Amino acid sequence: MTQPPPKGTKPVWAHLWDTLVYSLAGGRYLMTQRAAQLQAGMMAGTALAFTLAGVGPIQWAVAVALFLASLGIEALNTAIELIVDRVSPEISDFAKHAKDLGSFAVFCALLIFGGHAVWAVVDALLR
Repeated sequence: MTQPPPKGTKPVWAHLWDTLVYSLAGGRYLMTQRAAQLQAGMMAGTALAFTLAGVGPIQWAVAVALFLASLGIEALNTAIELIVDRVSPEISDFAKHAKDLGSFAVFCALLIFGGHAVWAVVDALLR
């Protein structure tokens, strides 16, 4: 016979619901940031270019996955910046390096996304 769960333990569906609510709150906050808004604009421009060029569904799926990954990295970068600003409000090498590393991670993700987008459009136009 199994023991009943301890009092105060939430069922799995409640944890999943909480995760969804917290994630959506994070997404709403992220979209108040200029960098995330620019990335959303990049995806809109990519979608337009893909539509006009007749890019296939596999390349669309890859582009959406890369966009979501780059947006996730932007969220982590924003979190780094918020934490660093709280921990080290004065100008310091520590703060600069932490923020620069976060920015570099976003830059790398956007290079991959942009490279794929250009390749997919050129490939579709040459077919």
